[in-house]
Amino acid sequence: MLIRRKSIEQAESSRRPARKPKFAAVTLSEQDGVRYLHFGTEWVQGAMRIRKPDWPELEYAQQMMAWMLFIESPAAIAQLGLGTGALTKFCYKTFTDAQVTAVELNASVIAVCDSMFKMPPASDRLHILEMDALDFVNDPANAGRFDVLQCDLYDATAKGPVLDTAEFYQSCCACLTPAGVMTVNLFGDHPSYNKNLKAMKFAFAHVMCLPEVHDGNVVALCFASKPLIDATALAARAAAITAATKLPAKSWVKGLLAAT
Repeated sequence: MLIRRKSIEQAESSRRPARKPKFAAVTLSEQDGVRYLHFGTEWVQGAMRIRKPDWPELEYAQQMMAWMLFIESPAAIAQLGLGTGALTKFCYKTFTDAQVTAVELNASVIAVCDSMFKMPPASDRLHILEMDALDFVNDPANAGRFDVLQCDLYDATAKGPVLDTAEFYQSCCACLTPAGVMTVNLFGDHPSYNKNLKAMKFAFAHVMCLPEVHDGNVVALCFASKPLIDATALAARAAAITAATKLPAKSWVKGLLAAT
């Protein structure tokens, strides 16, 4: 999804008889102390620095935490699309009073997170659900339940989010509390970008985008209610975030202010 890199297993799998699995193969690669997740292609679907398993290694993943500028103490956080569990693990470790839920359709991704990406075991506040993200956001039981949604829904082709309609984003918004925020990973240089942005602006009260990083990743912040953009307050909040977590929050503020 971010970086083209041949996975360890690709050479071997090319010699095997062709099959049509329900999902693309989950494969891995490693370089310079970082383990990468692939779906049978060179596209990276997530990463983990082996010596820092709870840290969001990729810059776009760090930007997915930019909702912290507006929400200091979330009670409930949901991740749509598990990947390597980077955001789920970071949220679980950082927000010790929050309920953290991850939604992933592919059982193999859940299994590899447990075995290769050091996902903590399920607990009374960590929930890993094997289900379709669309069913999750459409469940009436989830209406108004979450302070934060983090959406990173890509398949092996990495052509754009697999869920991208206005109806989907409306359902996401309905899952948020009145002051809730959703972050979404998009490709800024792909035709899917404008389609998703239009759908988000239809569904949410306000949408802002951070500057592009990596190979075109753009993180969008979608607000259930229009936020107050106060440069001084955001700068102070960013300093507190960086002091507590080492996330580069100052750059988020700079990017958001440039977009206003």
